[in-house]
Amino acid sequence: MSGEPYLFIFAVVVNAVCLFLQVFFTIMYSDLECDYINPIELCNKLNKIILPDFAIHGFLTVLFLVNGYWFPFLINLPLLAFNAQKVINKNYLLDATEIFRTLNKQKRESFIKLGFFLFLFFFYLYRMIMALVRED
Repeated sequence: MSGEPYLFIFAVVVNAVCLFLQVFFTIMYSDLECDYINPIELCNKLNKIILPDFAIHGFLTVLFLVNGYWFPFLINLPLLAFNAQKVINKNYLLDATEIFRTLNKQKRESFIKLGFFLFLFFFYLYRMIMALVRED
């Protein structure tokens, strides 16, 4: 059995984690907007998981590159570049004093990533099924 089914099974699982994290981000932003959580609490919770979120997506993207799966790599490359740019410019952490000013931007970014990860989930699921069917 080749490694393709395993790679895409791993991709489905990792992408499900990224999808869950984006749902969590979106819920937290909505809670802040409705005053269910204060800005300091929100920033403390989300700042802990921003870099791990970037890292697991980056790891999956590099895994596609190393294994020669160019199309999945190219699909993931724009988000990887966006996340890398945020880390390089050191503007990836949320600031409790600025969060209300940037809340709409953060929510929009979260919704876009949510849609992107949802698309990728079904794409990886399709590729996983195709790889498993080819193995038989």
